[in-house]
Amino acid sequence: MSKKHSNIETHCIRYFIVLSLFFVFGCSNTKYLPEGELLYTGGSVTVKDSIIKKKERKALEKELEGLLRPKPNKQIFGLKPKLWIYNIAGEPKKQKGIRYWLRNTVGEPPVLFSKVDLDYNASVLRNFTENRGYFKTRVSADSTVRNKRVTAEYTVTPKKQYIIKSVTFPDDSLKMSKIIARSARRSLLKVGKPYDLDLIKAERERIDARLKEKGYYYFNPDYILAKVDSSKGDHEVKIRLVIKDEAPAKALTAYKIGNIFVYPNYSLSNDSVVYRKRDIKQYNDFTIIDTADTFKPRVFDRTIYFKKGDLYNRKDHNLTLNRFVNLGTFNFVKNEFRESDSIPKTLDSYYYLTLLPKKFIRVEVLGKTNSASYTGTEINVNWNNRNFFRGAELFTVSVFGGADFQLSGKNSGKNIFKLGAETSLTWPRFITPFHIQGNSEFVPRTKATLRYEYQNRTQLYALNSFNSSFGYLWKENIRKEHQLNVIDVTYVSPNHVTDEYLAAIAEDQALGKVIEKQLIFGPTYSFTYTNTMQKRKKNTFYFNGELDLAGNITGLVTGASIKKDNVKNIFDVPFSQYVKVKTDLRHYLKLGKESELASRVILGIGYAYGNSNALPTSKQFVVGGTNSIRAFRARSLGPGSYKAEVTANDYVPDQSADLKLEFNTEYRAKLFSIVRGAVFVDAGNIWLLHNDPNRQGAEITKDFMKQLAVGAGVGLRFDLSFLVLRTDLAFPLRVPYLPEGQRWVIDDINFESGPWRKENLILNIAIGYPF
Repeated sequence: MSKKHSNIETHCIRYFIVLSLFFVFGCSNTKYLPEGELLYTGGSVTVKDSIIKKKERKALEKELEGLLRPKPNKQIFGLKPKLWIYNIAGEPKKQKGIRYWLRNTVGEPPVLFSKVDLDYNASVLRNFTENRGYFKTRVSADSTVRNKRVTAEYTVTPKKQYIIKSVTFPDDSLKMSKIIARSARRSLLKVGKPYDLDLIKAERERIDARLKEKGYYYFNPDYILAKVDSSKGDHEVKIRLVIKDEAPAKALTAYKIGNIFVYPNYSLSNDSVVYRKRDIKQYNDFTIIDTADTFKPRVFDRTIYFKKGDLYNRKDHNLTLNRFVNLGTFNFVKNEFRESDSIPKTLDSYYYLTLLPKKFIRVEVLGKTNSASYTGTEINVNWNNRNFFRGAELFTVSVFGGADFQLSGKNSGKNIFKLGAETSLTWPRFITPFHIQGNSEFVPRTKATLRYEYQNRTQLYALNSFNSSFGYLWKENIRKEHQLNVIDVTYVSPNHVTDEYLAAIAEDQALGKVIEKQLIFGPTYSFTYTNTMQKRKKNTFYFNGELDLAGNITGLVTGASIKKDNVKNIFDVPFSQYVKVKTDLRHYLKLGKESELASRVILGIGYAYGNSNALPTSKQFVVGGTNSIRAFRARSLGPGSYKAEVTANDYVPDQSADLKLEFNTEYRAKLFSIVRGAVFVDAGNIWLLHNDPNRQGAEITKDFMKQLAVGAGVGLRFDLSFLVLRTDLAFPLRVPYLPEGQRWVIDDINFESGPWRKENLILNIAIGYPF
């Protein structure tokens, strides 16, 4: 048989399979319908108007189609697999088992045309368009039946849209009317813009929010009436906003804050408890009622934004509640305002706070695997005290241990064991020599940490690592977060270095960097911005920038920054001196309700100077692995076109460098139920800033783009609500350490070849998304 004839036969088979799938998922769905019923496949809306621009008309049609009910069965590439699963599963005999799960969890019942009310949908479309200013709109509805399937067609014929001619605000003698008039420039109702009922509602809410900042606690948007006059002019309306006559007197009154009562140890069971005099404390403007003397009073002074005599405003009201929640010590926060019995136009404020358990233990056991063929487990035991010094401080003591075993691969038998402990204390305020008063709804924090870790790589070496830090964490708002460690000290000391590893160092001197003593100290700072919580936005971003400065001031004091040939020591250990910057930018493009395109760019650079010739190994950049370039094993790629050779002892060293550039893009879509799929492409590499004669091709040059590694793959994500289990299968498209002209390996891809699969397919199993 000729090759051409074979290709034609292959294509025919493929087309036959596709047509068969359409037949299976399509025709078979209708044969399960009850007698006399039809399958509803959706509705369409056509707007007939010669004045509206085509783009605006299409947008209006899309909005109107979104209002139609019910929604048809979900489709994937024109098929309805969930409906097909529902049908083939059949009626289960029990409310459990695979058949019940398939039918009721994975499957979806048919949407019947008998459930569609054409007249009701027509009225919904009419009301919507008229609320948009298309008065006297006509809507007609019809349906088309074909092979037991029905589609609904709606035709909307609007009149010319009405435009706002003028907007006037309350002009009576009330004080609130003057406040409303002064905010007119912020009005959402603009002359010359189309009439829109939703905008009128939003304008009422805007005015209400403004009045809430001026003490009008009892006011609400319903007390504002919008009078619309469309009787004069050519398709124009005059809008007049007035305060309703039936608005109660207290809604028209501005209130001040009176007494402030705090119940920091409140529960429903002691609602009727009679408190003793010694349980009631007065602190500044607050009356604290606490039988257990749970907190120091200044906690409430920092958290409650209201002061006695202040004009009520909603901003301080919400800030106070949010800060109580963010303290992390309360399970439930309730606030009430009551009119004072003794002082008119005054609100007494009550805060009822239900405590979380003060002390608790959390145990975490993890199973893990990575692309370097290591499989292992880790256990973390954390003891926490949420109110250590009675100031809502969080004190944590953690003990952890783990082991990673490489059951196959070059480093087989060279397992990793680690054991350590960490203690930290977090204060819900800034601890500084000078006073800082924030106004964010998020509580600023000061954190001190002390950590020790012992890591043993069997047959190679062991490391003792000590770290201590002191710094601040604060959020400007929900999008911007800062972390500044003014002190961050790390000391690493090796022991039990084996003859095998010393022999490996003789072959590759770069391995000696791993077991050098390290003393790193200096400030670190990171800034994070994200708007990914805004689910309705089509484009969302995440940015993280990190700055790491080590030994800068010490280098100036000791002269290490100037005299390169005279290494300075502290406690007989050379201290590190460098500047390191890293940025991580991510973009998420929403393509549909259950699909998106996620992309990431990482750029990092570290420059050692003065007392250091190179960055400490722990601070250098690496690529490859489950959250990086997934077609290459962790820490096995680069720098540049350099390829690490296996030593005589069969040891593969970790690769690290001074500069990193990485690109990732991933298409994500929901397949069914808890299963999501992904198709991705990763690219990047690391480089040295200076030439290393032992690693040829590792230095950054103007041709660095020719040394980029590229990989691709597919993955599944299982969203279990409390975590996301991820599996990614990746393979290389471009290998930077191959000779120039041979680095693209796309032509070598052969999934049918066992040797190719063994050499090139990398399975990554991880928790959470890669970015």
